[in-house]
Amino acid sequence: MALNASRKDLAAGGVFVLIGAAFAAESLNYELGTAFRMGPGYMPLVLGGVLVALGAAIALAGLRKGADGAAEPVSWRGIVLILLTLGFFGACIRGLGFLPTVLIGTVLTGLASRESSPLFVLGLAVALTTICVVVFKFGLGLTVPMFGPWLGALGGR
Repeated sequence: MALNASRKDLAAGGVFVLIGAAFAAESLNYELGTAFRMGPGYMPLVLGGVLVALGAAIALAGLRKGADGAAEPVSWRGIVLILLTLGFFGACIRGLGFLPTVLIGTVLTGLASRESSPLFVLGLAVALTTICVVVFKFGLGLTVPMFGPWLGALGGR
């Protein structure tokens, strides 16, 4: 380990690797299935693997970054907007429907970063909403309506 390694990144990466490995290991107790016929253990295994890879990447970046000794300020804006988005999604998915909830939720999380421009956030929201609709509605057959009853005439679709 390098002496100038970022301890926060190494610790975060290590935690991600441990949690991902635990989920992946536990998923092996269930039937995995295939990509086209997923069993109950398939997604936890895939997501656990992704979390392990993400943790390893964060830890490697921490080894390269080095510690400058300066404490970074807490991004309260990001924390509040991300938590608000989680609550919004849970509270509004049935009333607003899938499409508007995902679109608004993506905009809220995109605004959590001060570095994101409003145009970028809007483009990201449209792209991610489109991907979510294709994957979850058409690919996996999610039963949540596209537009919910809170939207009146659109709620019937």
